[in-house]
Amino acid sequence: MSEQKKTSKKKPSATTAKKHKSKKKDKSTIILIVGLVLIAIPCAILGWILISASMDTGKPINGDRFKGDLDPAITKDQLSEIESRIKGENQVEKVTVELTTATLRVYVDAVDSISDEEASALSETAYNDVTAVLNEGTYFTAAGGKKMYDLEVHVYNNIDKSGAGDYVYVIRSKNSGMEQAATQVVSKPLDAELAQQLRDELAEKRNPTQNKDNDDEEVVGGEDTEAQDETKE
Repeated sequence: MSEQKKTSKKKPSATTAKKHKSKKKDKSTIILIVGLVLIAIPCAILGWILISASMDTGKPINGDRFKGDLDPAITKDQLSEIESRIKGENQVEKVTVELTTATLRVYVDAVDSISDEEASALSETAYNDVTAVLNEGTYFTAAGGKKMYDLEVHVYNNIDKSGAGDYVYVIRSKNSGMEQAATQVVSKPLDAELAQQLRDELAEKRNPTQNKDNDDEEVVGGEDTEAQDETKE
Protein backbone atom coordinates (compact mmCIF):
# COMPACT_ATOMS: atom_id res chain seq x y z
CA MET A 1 0.00 0.00 0.00
CA SER A 2 2.75 2.41 0.90
CA GLU A 3 4.46 1.81 -2.39
CA GLN A 4 1.25 2.55 -4.26
CA LYS A 5 0.78 5.85 -2.37
CA LYS A 6 4.31 6.88 -3.15
CA THR A 7 3.89 6.15 -6.80
CA SER A 8 0.53 7.97 -6.88
CA LYS A 9 2.14 11.41 -6.04
CA LYS A 10 2.69 13.45 -9.16
CA LYS A 11 5.72 15.58 -9.77
CA PRO A 12 5.10 19.26 -10.72
CA SER A 13 5.12 19.76 -14.42
CA ALA A 14 7.62 21.96 -16.26
CA THR A 15 4.92 24.43 -17.36
CA THR A 16 3.90 25.13 -13.75
CA ALA A 17 7.49 25.90 -12.79
CA LYS A 18 7.80 28.28 -15.70
CA LYS A 19 4.65 30.11 -14.60
CA HIS A 20 6.05 30.60 -11.11
CA LYS A 21 9.29 31.95 -12.52
CA SER A 22 7.49 34.36 -14.84
CA LYS A 23 5.36 35.69 -11.95
CA LYS A 24 8.48 36.32 -9.91
CA LYS A 25 10.05 38.16 -12.83
CA ASP A 26 6.92 40.29 -13.29
CA LYS A 27 6.90 41.28 -9.61
CA SER A 28 10.58 42.16 -9.73
CA THR A 29 10.04 44.25 -12.84
CA ILE A 30 7.13 46.14 -11.26
CA ILE A 31 9.11 46.82 -8.09
CA LEU A 32 12.05 48.03 -10.15
CA ILE A 33 9.85 50.35 -12.23
CA VAL A 34 8.13 51.77 -9.15
CA GLY A 35 11.50 52.35 -7.50
CA LEU A 36 12.86 54.13 -10.56
CA VAL A 37 9.76 56.34 -10.73
CA LEU A 38 10.06 57.26 -7.05
CA ILE A 39 13.68 58.20 -7.58
CA ALA A 40 13.04 60.03 -10.85
CA ILE A 41 10.30 62.35 -9.51
CA PRO A 42 12.39 64.20 -6.89
CA CYS A 43 15.37 64.25 -9.25
CA ALA A 44 13.22 65.86 -11.94
CA ILE A 45 11.89 68.46 -9.48
CA LEU A 46 15.38 69.27 -8.22
CA GLY A 47 16.67 69.52 -11.78
CA TRP A 48 13.88 71.92 -12.72
CA ILE A 49 14.63 74.12 -9.72
CA LEU A 50 18.32 74.26 -10.60
CA ILE A 51 17.61 75.06 -14.25
CA SER A 52 15.10 77.79 -13.33
CA ALA A 53 17.50 79.31 -10.83
CA SER A 54 20.34 79.38 -13.34
CA MET A 55 18.10 80.98 -15.97
CA ASP A 56 16.93 83.69 -13.54
CA THR A 57 20.42 84.52 -12.29
CA GLY A 58 21.06 88.25 -12.51
CA LYS A 59 17.40 89.18 -12.85
CA PRO A 60 16.00 91.47 -10.11
CA ILE A 61 13.07 90.27 -8.05
CA ASN A 62 10.48 93.00 -8.39
CA GLY A 63 7.80 93.38 -5.78
CA ASP A 64 4.98 95.84 -5.29
CA ARG A 65 4.54 96.80 -1.66
CA PHE A 66 2.02 99.47 -2.65
CA LYS A 67 -0.35 97.11 -4.41
CA GLY A 68 -3.84 98.48 -3.98
CA ASP A 69 -2.48 101.77 -2.58
CA LEU A 70 -1.53 105.13 -4.14
CA ASP A 71 -4.77 105.27 -6.08
CA PRO A 72 -5.22 107.61 -7.90
CA ALA A 73 -1.64 107.84 -9.08
CA ILE A 74 0.24 111.10 -9.67
CA THR A 75 1.00 111.74 -13.34
CA LYS A 76 3.87 113.52 -15.08
CA ASP A 77 1.52 116.20 -16.38
CA GLN A 78 0.47 117.02 -12.83
CA LEU A 79 4.11 117.30 -11.75
CA SER A 80 4.81 119.67 -14.63
CA GLU A 81 1.84 121.83 -13.68
CA ILE A 82 3.02 122.00 -10.06
CA GLU A 83 6.49 123.06 -11.17
CA SER A 84 5.07 125.81 -13.40
CA ARG A 85 2.87 127.16 -10.63
CA ILE A 86 5.66 127.40 -8.06
CA LYS A 87 8.10 128.95 -10.54
CA GLY A 88 5.69 131.85 -10.89
CA GLU A 89 5.86 132.72 -7.18
CA ASN A 90 7.91 135.64 -5.85
CA GLN A 91 11.47 135.05 -4.54
CA VAL A 92 11.74 131.73 -6.38
CA GLU A 93 14.84 131.08 -8.48
CA LYS A 94 14.58 127.37 -9.24
CA VAL A 95 12.09 124.55 -8.66
CA THR A 96 12.63 120.79 -8.74
CA VAL A 97 9.77 118.31 -8.34
CA GLU A 98 10.59 114.67 -7.58
CA LEU A 99 8.29 111.70 -7.07
CA THR A 100 10.20 108.92 -5.32
CA THR A 101 8.36 105.75 -4.31
CA ALA A 102 5.44 107.15 -2.30
CA THR A 103 6.80 110.62 -1.49
CA LEU A 104 6.39 113.80 -3.51
CA ARG A 105 9.25 116.20 -2.81
CA VAL A 106 9.34 119.79 -4.02
CA TYR A 107 12.64 121.69 -3.79
CA VAL A 108 12.39 125.47 -4.01
CA ASP A 109 15.65 127.39 -4.38
CA ALA A 110 14.80 130.91 -3.22
CA VAL A 111 16.70 134.19 -3.41
CA ASP A 112 19.68 134.49 -1.07
CA SER A 113 18.16 137.43 0.80
CA ILE A 114 15.08 135.50 1.96
CA SER A 115 14.45 135.42 5.72
CA ASP A 116 13.16 132.61 7.92
CA GLU A 117 9.67 134.12 8.00
CA GLU A 118 9.58 134.66 4.25
CA ALA A 119 10.83 131.14 3.58
CA SER A 120 8.15 129.72 5.88
CA ALA A 121 5.50 131.72 4.05
CA LEU A 122 6.89 130.59 0.70
CA SER A 123 6.81 126.95 1.80
CA GLU A 124 3.12 127.34 2.63
CA THR A 125 2.47 129.02 -0.72
CA ALA A 126 4.27 126.24 -2.58
CA TYR A 127 2.38 123.66 -0.55
CA ASN A 128 -0.91 125.29 -1.57
CA ASP A 129 0.22 125.24 -5.20
CA VAL A 130 0.73 121.50 -4.91
CA THR A 131 -2.64 120.86 -3.30
CA ALA A 132 -4.32 123.05 -5.91
CA VAL A 133 -3.28 120.46 -8.49
CA LEU A 134 -3.39 117.39 -6.24
CA ASN A 135 -6.21 117.47 -3.73
CA GLU A 136 -4.84 117.01 -0.22
CA GLY A 137 -7.65 114.70 0.91
CA THR A 138 -7.39 112.55 -2.21
CA TYR A 139 -3.63 112.22 -2.72
CA PHE A 140 -2.03 112.91 0.67
CA THR A 141 -4.46 111.44 3.19
CA ALA A 142 -4.76 107.74 4.01
CA ALA A 143 -8.29 106.38 4.22
CA GLY A 144 -9.86 102.96 4.59
CA GLY A 145 -6.52 101.29 5.25
CA LYS A 146 -5.17 102.48 1.90
CA LYS A 147 -1.78 104.20 1.88
CA MET A 148 -1.36 107.43 -0.03
CA TYR A 149 1.48 109.80 -0.86
CA ASP A 150 3.61 111.83 1.56
CA LEU A 151 4.38 115.44 0.66
CA GLU A 152 7.49 117.49 1.43
CA VAL A 153 8.18 121.08 0.37
CA HIS A 154 11.79 122.22 0.88
CA VAL A 155 12.60 125.94 0.68
CA TYR A 156 16.19 127.17 1.00
CA ASN A 157 18.21 130.18 -0.08
CA ASN A 158 21.60 128.64 -0.93
CA ILE A 159 22.46 125.02 -0.27
CA ASP A 160 26.20 125.84 -0.37
CA LYS A 161 25.87 128.24 2.56
CA SER A 162 24.91 125.57 5.07
CA GLY A 163 26.10 126.69 8.48
CA ALA A 164 26.35 130.37 7.56
CA GLY A 165 24.47 132.97 9.58
CA ASP A 166 22.11 133.94 6.77
CA TYR A 167 21.45 130.36 5.66
CA VAL A 168 17.75 129.45 5.58
CA TYR A 169 16.18 126.03 5.14
CA VAL A 170 12.48 125.36 5.76
CA ILE A 171 10.54 122.12 5.32
CA ARG A 172 6.77 121.89 5.21
CA SER A 173 5.66 118.28 5.26
CA LYS A 174 2.64 116.03 5.59
CA ASN A 175 2.56 112.26 5.52
CA SER A 176 -0.64 110.46 4.69
CA GLY A 177 -1.29 109.72 8.36
CA MET A 178 -1.13 113.36 9.48
CA GLU A 179 -4.24 115.50 9.70
CA GLN A 180 -2.40 118.76 8.97
CA ALA A 181 0.93 119.78 7.48
CA ALA A 182 3.76 120.94 9.74
CA THR A 183 6.45 123.54 9.07
CA GLN A 184 9.95 123.47 10.54
CA VAL A 185 12.87 125.87 10.12
CA VAL A 186 15.63 123.26 10.12
CA SER A 187 18.41 125.82 9.62
CA LYS A 188 17.58 127.36 13.00
CA PRO A 189 18.73 125.04 15.82
CA LEU A 190 16.55 124.63 18.86
CA ASP A 191 19.69 124.78 21.04
CA ALA A 192 22.09 127.30 19.50
CA GLU A 193 24.84 126.64 22.06
CA LEU A 194 24.80 122.90 21.44
CA ALA A 195 24.77 123.46 17.69
CA GLN A 196 27.85 125.68 17.91
CA GLN A 197 29.61 123.10 20.06
CA LEU A 198 28.93 120.41 17.48
CA ARG A 199 30.22 122.68 14.70
CA ASP A 200 33.43 123.33 16.64
CA GLU A 201 33.96 119.62 17.25
CA LEU A 202 33.38 118.91 13.59
CA ALA A 203 35.87 121.61 12.61
CA GLU A 204 38.49 120.06 14.90
CA LYS A 205 37.97 116.65 13.33
CA ARG A 206 38.29 118.09 9.84
CA ASN A 207 41.48 120.05 10.64
CA PRO A 208 43.44 117.99 13.18
CA THR A 209 46.81 118.97 11.65
CA GLN A 210 46.26 122.69 12.17
CA ASN A 211 45.35 122.25 15.82
CA LYS A 212 48.37 120.01 16.38
CA ASP A 213 50.69 122.59 14.80
CA ASN A 214 49.34 125.26 17.13
CA ASP A 215 50.03 123.05 20.14
CA ASP A 216 53.59 122.36 18.96
CA GLU A 217 54.28 126.08 18.54
CA GLU A 218 53.18 126.74 22.11
CA VAL A 219 55.51 124.03 23.44
CA VAL A 220 58.49 125.28 21.44
CA GLY A 221 57.92 128.81 22.67
CA GLY A 222 57.88 127.61 26.26
CA GLU A 223 61.20 125.80 25.90
CA ASP A 224 62.86 128.89 24.40
CA THR A 225 61.67 131.03 27.29
CA GLU A 226 63.08 128.60 29.84
CA ALA A 227 66.43 128.51 28.02
CA GLN A 228 66.61 132.30 28.00
CA ASP A 229 65.90 132.45 31.72
CA GLU A 230 68.72 129.98 32.45
CA THR A 231 71.15 132.04 30.33
CA LYS A 232 70.32 135.20 32.24
CA GLU A 233 71.02 133.47 35.52
